[in-house]
Amino acid sequence: MISLEKVYKRYGSIQALSNVSLQLPQGKIIGLCGPNGSGKTTLIKILTGLISEYQGSVRINDFEIGEQSKAIVSYLPDVNYIDSRQSPKQMKAYFSDMYPDFDAEKFDRLLVSLKLDANQNFGSLSKGMKEKLQLALVMSRKAKVYILDEPIGGVDPAARELILKTILDNYESDSLVLLSTHLIGDIEQIFDQVIFLKDGEVNLYDDVETLRQQHNQSIDGLFREVFRNA
Repeated sequence: MISLEKVYKRYGSIQALSNVSLQLPQGKIIGLCGPNGSGKTTLIKILTGLISEYQGSVRINDFEIGEQSKAIVSYLPDVNYIDSRQSPKQMKAYFSDMYPDFDAEKFDRLLVSLKLDANQNFGSLSKGMKEKLQLALVMSRKAKVYILDEPIGGVDPAARELILKTILDNYESDSLVLLSTHLIGDIEQIFDQVIFLKDGEVNLYDDVETLRQQHNQSIDGLFREVFRNA
């Protein structure tokens, strides 16, 4: 579903990505893990078309990054993207107009399950509620690829559990979920595969069960070992 071949990205003297080659299949939830400065954000921005200047080949569902790839990617950034004056009801109308694959009825069901008021302005919501609303919008699309950047960052453990359940229950079964996080211990149970980025390079990519058996420890424990001095 996602193909990267020898991808390089440099910011001045800083090599953000170096020789990144990955083949990511559909039907999987894949963790994208690494410390700050490892290249996670740069990789996500390339996949979502926010960065267009790089070396190498990047394709999503065999499309080069562009209008066709963007149409099948549902992206949750790690910053708020909703105007503080907008309500969930208004955002539903906006997403319905913007994305042909947006399922308004599914969004309504998610509002109920996440206990969100359709008429409450975004600016008046708590941080956890804001995270839930933005996730509900992203997961209400029938996308081929969901790219979620730190979806549980800064929310309490109860909210994290509900957010993870929302992801598991609502992504399309034949799609790919690429989820960036530094809270591996709280989220590794939903991963099918995991990528470790270190200094802009792929340090590790494999099935999580294979890694647990090979290293006789959790993915969180393995992460701490690999990045102990990072």
